Amino acid sequence: MDTDWMNEPPKPPVQLDTDKAHPARVYDYFLDGKTNYPADREAAEAMIERGLPTARRDARASRDFMVRAAGYMVDQGVRQFLDIGTGIPTSPNLHEVVQERAPESRVVYTDNDPIVLAHSRALHTSTPEGRTLYLHADATDPDTILRAEGLRDTLDFSRPVGLTLLLLLHWLPTDAGVRLVRTLVDELAPGSHVVMSYLARDLFEDVGEAKKLEGTFVEGSTNQLRGATRAEVETLFEGLEMVEPGLVPTNRWRPQTVPVQVGNPALADSGVVPAWSGIGVKR
Repeated sequence: MDTDWMNEPPKPPVQLDTDKAHPARVYDYFLDGKTNYPADREAAEAMIERGLPTARRDARASRDFMVRAAGYMVDQGVRQFLDIGTGIPTSPNLHEVVQERAPESRVVYTDNDPIVLAHSRALHTSTPEGRTLYLHADATDPDTILRAEGLRDTLDFSRPVGLTLLLLLHWLPTDAGVRLVRTLVDELAPGSHVVMSYLARDLFEDVGEAKKLEGTFVEGSTNQLRGATRAEVETLFEGLEMVEPGLVPTNRWRPQTVPVQVGNPALADSGVVPAWSGIGVKR
């Protein structure tokens, strides 16, 4: 087991800004987690009221997709993983899923959220054969991720890597999201897998509902939610070979029962989750 984190000097106090809603804590609320505050709960309920009544189901479906996608990558021989926009640790985390199947797997998590930093030790656990690392880095500056200390000691970029960008890109300015994907994919070796999910504007029955939802976080927050159409998300996979069934609603990507103990498992099997999800392979 990697225990280097046990020798790290104490971190300075983290400013959490709990008076402002944050996507990571809102997502935690939808999963019935405990790391959320009144501002987060208020924003979450506003999202439910303003256009996403299925938010709890959708959060659970996203978690299930992560488990299925991670299992698929392990089955394809991938043993290294880079997770961007990790969010608040909620078991099973990515490393728990992949190391259960392949104990030698290595996982690097990245996030710029101080809340995640405060809980990052939950991401340092590992099997004796594998390794995990948490990097406090900003997704809008992918070069800092690639230059971060410890990244290349943990992952070998001459071999395939599983890159995961789950429910992240719709929080970034569009050009920043494109730059993030292009920069990271260019760095990956052939055989690498890229997993993405993105809020789907065109899966809402009413376009007005999508616009109301996108406005939820604008006032008093540095986070802005922006959905995208299927065609727009497809451009992020350009140059990659899509894994069947291609780009589909999250709960339609190779659906199967997943034993995830968060949220309500009965909710994720119904309807269409308004997020485009898929896996592309670099050849």
